Amino acid sequence: MSIDSLSRVDLNLLVAMHVLLEERNVTRSAQRLFVTQPAMSKTLSRLRILFDDPLFTRSGRGLVPTPRALEIAQALPDVLNDVSTVLQNLDFQPKTYEGAIQIVGPEFMAVQAVPELTNILRTEAPGLTLALSNISDSSIQELESGDIDFILEVEKTLPEGFVATPLGDFTPAVWMRRGHPLAKKNPTLEEILEYPFVQYFLLIADKVSPLTESRFDKTLTSMGLGTRKKALVTDQLMTALSTLHSTDCLMLATTDDLEQERAFYDIVRRPYPEGIDHDPIIPAVLVQHKRTINSPVHNWIKGKMLDIVKGIRQERGQ
Repeated sequence: MSIDSLSRVDLNLLVAMHVLLEERNVTRSAQRLFVTQPAMSKTLSRLRILFDDPLFTRSGRGLVPTPRALEIAQALPDVLNDVSTVLQNLDFQPKTYEGAIQIVGPEFMAVQAVPELTNILRTEAPGLTLALSNISDSSIQELESGDIDFILEVEKTLPEGFVATPLGDFTPAVWMRRGHPLAKKNPTLEEILEYPFVQYFLLIADKVSPLTESRFDKTLTSMGLGTRKKALVTDQLMTALSTLHSTDCLMLATTDDLEQERAFYDIVRRPYPEGIDHDPIIPAVLVQHKRTINSPVHNWIKGKMLDIVKGIRQERGQ
């Protein structure tokens, strides 16, 4: 379509099409757009003329999209987000910006950066609200659709269209209470297997289960060492740390995170035992969709998070 032809298109029709595709119902679409149902029906008629297609057929109380409508649904989110980005570029000012940023990630990563980020927003961008959720199996799809803005994640292969910014590396370690019999030595694999474990699920989004095997469990099995003893399996970080504080359980974590929590629960960290295959470095990343690369608010938030992580690393002499 030429620029001259595009100038005759009401871009509000694309917004209406997006809402119709989400709601599959004229009445609910009208309510979301704050128009009457007859006005929404008229808009649908205009959309049918614009795209030269019925777009939807009626089924019961809802609408069923045609193949052409489904094609439009694939392209429309990027189009609308690009328009939104252009408009944001015109008026973004942290002090006056009103909006929200949705972040998902595992608690052990979020707890280190998000409190400080919240404190920064309170003074520099008081109208910007953070929303933080646990990572889930659908997080990548939600990032692609625009339902969330960032994912805190351990580095891994990502689908096309996603961008990962490095946040630093973590080194695996064995955690235990300060008075633990192994606390003053570098324990061997045989020694740590004498004790029960707290298995804290860092990144697994499904409901926790004692039957779910970590890489450590699979490696033990491949070495013919059987299974380790598990006293607690949980995705609750504070519960895991409190259990370590009050028992002789061990937990596999990292050497350089959760400093305040480690001190509060009086936990010591010993090197990962030799003789077992493991990743010596666990890289952490901040993931976003490519459509937000030029978004001022996203770049501002990302910059603040990188500054926070840099400050944490400098405090630890890394």
